[in-house]
Amino acid sequence: MAKIIVVTSGKGGVGKTTTSASFATGLAARGKKTVVIDFDVGLRNLDLIMGCERRVVFDFVNVIQGEANLRQALIKDKNNENLSILAASQTRDKDALSEEGVEKVLNDLAKEFDYIVCDSPAGIERGAHLAMYFADEALVVTNPEVSSVRDSDRVLGLLSSKTHKSEKGEGRVREHLVLTRYNPVRVEKGEMLSVKDVQDILAIPLLGVIPEASAVLTASNSGAPVILDQNNEAGQAYDDLVARFLGEDRPHRFVEVQKKGFLSKLFGG
Repeated sequence: MAKIIVVTSGKGGVGKTTTSASFATGLAARGKKTVVIDFDVGLRNLDLIMGCERRVVFDFVNVIQGEANLRQALIKDKNNENLSILAASQTRDKDALSEEGVEKVLNDLAKEFDYIVCDSPAGIERGAHLAMYFADEALVVTNPEVSSVRDSDRVLGLLSSKTHKSEKGEGRVREHLVLTRYNPVRVEKGEMLSVKDVQDILAIPLLGVIPEASAVLTASNSGAPVILDQNNEAGQAYDDLVARFLGEDRPHRFVEVQKKGFLSKLFGG
């Protein structure tokens, strides 16, 4: 049976879609048949980050409304046959999504895929609710700043009370913390919350810390998930995140200030 994972947050611009793209790509690279769905109806960014925007003919809403079938709408990733993308519509609004329609699409996908990754829009409105409603697990993405963490805390409340699992008394959605745009130097200066600060507030298990890196923007602009670039710290951190999710024991990197060695100090490196 497929596992449904929602990538969510309360605040916009924290890196949900970047995380969804890299997480899904990492699962597929490890042999897991994976589909990633863009729930952000009306905006649609996932296809840009996945580099398939010109291949979108039919979208998620077309499938829900019976205007196309899944085989027509699913886009196979160019680099990995285990990965497929279901794009959002740019021309409809979030009211085009229905609980029954989303459930049917997820049930149909579950027959074919190991993992279904739901890239949620920001906030707590309809699209975000439907993205999390049928989830088994959640990646809660937040930045190390008070407003972002506070909004994520509100999302945790919804995950515990407004999902199919909670309504049916089938337990809780399993929650994982993903801390993005983390800069240990700024943490030391008191300009950012520390990993411990965020963990103390949200009280959910830490899955990954993604360092602040220009490579994330470069990857997004080039239509390639940053996890594919293992020469930069953000790509390595996402690879660690996927490995931990699948049960591998990996230490958290990029959370401490890197101390300069003697030669670096000597030559000003």
